[in-house]
Amino acid sequence: MLITLTTDFGLKDPYQGAMKGAILSVNPEARVIDITHLVSPGDIIEGAFVLLESYGFFPDGTVHVAVVDPGVGGMRRPMLVETERFLFVGPDNGLFSLVLRNEKVKRVVQLTEEKYFRKEVSNTFHGRDVFGPVAAHLSLGVSPSAFGPEITDILEISLPKPSLEMGVITGEVIYIDSFGNIITNIDGGDALSFGVDAELELNGKGVEGLKRTYSEVTGGSALALISSSGFLEIAVNGGDAARLFNAQVGDKVLLRARG
Repeated sequence: MLITLTTDFGLKDPYQGAMKGAILSVNPEARVIDITHLVSPGDIIEGAFVLLESYGFFPDGTVHVAVVDPGVGGMRRPMLVETERFLFVGPDNGLFSLVLRNEKVKRVVQLTEEKYFRKEVSNTFHGRDVFGPVAAHLSLGVSPSAFGPEITDILEISLPKPSLEMGVITGEVIYIDSFGNIITNIDGGDALSFGVDAELELNGKGVEGLKRTYSEVTGGSALALISSSGFLEIAVNGGDAARLFNAQVGDKVLLRARG
């Protein structure tokens, strides 16, 4: 069984390696796949978006462990979610909200059975001491029901929603990837309904028309297109759109039909 890891641990520090060690100490045969460890520290919405973009490409039965957990050691609950296709392990802080809207949830379990944790549990490192070992036991065939009681009142978050007023969609930047591509919360279908010659504005800079691929504009030129995630994206062919537009997550994006 595959186990994926999505965290904000970074690559410099030993944390993601220690979590892998805890998993392999329980199941040395586990196949552990890194989705990313470079979620911005403590950014639950970014982590939720990264999961949404990646989880569904794995085989049914995969255990997805996600740890973006600024509330570690506090009142938030550790949990396990079983859906028809996957298992999700991590904190009950909204991190799984976006993916669970696409999945049929069978049950949600609060992780309370300490025999499935590391012997000594740190107050600040549940990825290593709780979530990793639980995922490893799941990969060995332990039933989700064995880890604790079922719960129904899990925390949910949502992406900011665009607004439509006077023929203008006002959205915002929700994610910037390592290439500097800017992902907005404007649905691709809604953008296309404005026509392929729609005009977009971000931080006072404009982009005219919607393209299908980066190569439809010359090198160094900005463009707007529908990303692989289905949202409106702003990019620069061979360049960094975030730098060109001085963009940050939360910046407003305006889309209007030409004329």
